[in-house]
Amino acid sequence: MNQRSLRLLPPMLPRDPKEAHRAASPLELFFDLVFVVAVSFASVQLHHMAAENHLGAGVLGYLMVFFAIWWCWMNFSWFGTSFDTDDWFYRILAFIQMAGVLVLASGAAAAMEEHDFTAITIGYAIMRLALVTQWIRVALGNPQLRATALRYAVGITVVQLAWFARLLLPETAAFIGFFVLVAAEISVPIWAESRRRTPSNPHHITERYGLFTLILLGESILASANAVVESLHTIENLGALMTIAACALITAAGMWWIYFSRGHHHMITSLRSSLAYGYSHYVIFAAAGAFSAGVEVAIDQAGGHSELPAIATAGTLSVPVSLFALGIWLLILRRDLSPARNAVFLAGVAIILAGTFLPSVLPVAAVAAGIILCVVSTEHRPADGGVLAVGAAR
Repeated sequence: MNQRSLRLLPPMLPRDPKEAHRAASPLELFFDLVFVVAVSFASVQLHHMAAENHLGAGVLGYLMVFFAIWWCWMNFSWFGTSFDTDDWFYRILAFIQMAGVLVLASGAAAAMEEHDFTAITIGYAIMRLALVTQWIRVALGNPQLRATALRYAVGITVVQLAWFARLLLPETAAFIGFFVLVAAEISVPIWAESRRRTPSNPHHITERYGLFTLILLGESILASANAVVESLHTIENLGALMTIAACALITAAGMWWIYFSRGHHHMITSLRSSLAYGYSHYVIFAAAGAFSAGVEVAIDQAGGHSELPAIATAGTLSVPVSLFALGIWLLILRRDLSPARNAVFLAGVAIILAGTFLPSVLPVAAVAAGIILCVVSTEHRPADGGVLAVGAAR
């Protein structure tokens, strides 16, 4: 992009971080819908591998694929909160990134089952290089943030070339290289933002995270609906399937309640707190996505279609719910709750984990979620305390 072509576009100046009443744009909402496909593909593949008693390999593959999904979504969202001009060129690049998401999603099964990350890497490259173009545009039109933007563009490009080089490595070296490159990826924003921090709107970015949480919890609602559908085709397991459906819905509702029980915008105050908020959501998001796979595994076990042992099946439910709750507690709630309430909260999480060794984990998780909700809901919260309150207020 040269200076002449730049004049055909409005300058990509940073948005006002104190802009009032800013919420997710229609383009951002459309963008998120594409990630429903990617998350669903990864979750479904985790479900299939778990049901076939390949839980360890399935979890590892899921976490690796989910990193690509989460990292691309997060980078798009943070860039958008800083520089969303919503002009034709910005939209086209967003659509290109959406195409990359679909390519990435198509490779989820091959990556998780066969360790073939070719399609994942190609889709990832489409998304990342489109974002590089955005950063170059920032550099050309914004002298104050030029050094930061160029650091992003160079860092992303170099790491992306390394991802392609990784495809040529032997399997063991490629496996190790994956985690080396993950460390490189998460280091790029730290390096770039240390030059000069890009502005971010706390209410807008936390709303974006809240909306993606809703997408992930929506996958578990779909799994609960699948239990109802399955029960309509069989009388023998009707009671077990309906119990799964009801308890999965209650547990998902509890996870939603915990996440949105407090506002999150106060976490976006400095580079360190913003990075902590953004990066810790990998665990929260991955756990929410894995919960839906656990519900599907429980449905398979109730119908006699799963080879996974009962304790491992229970773990596919208890571990994601526990990690989700613990993630929110560590990030948001522990500083807001009294010592007694913190203790009860952690006791509720311990009950969920203990349910792994009981005959039916979902009823236990539902009850424990109720205990936790009593802790986080005993204080009156004003209407503007929630993550999505900015959007709702309009």
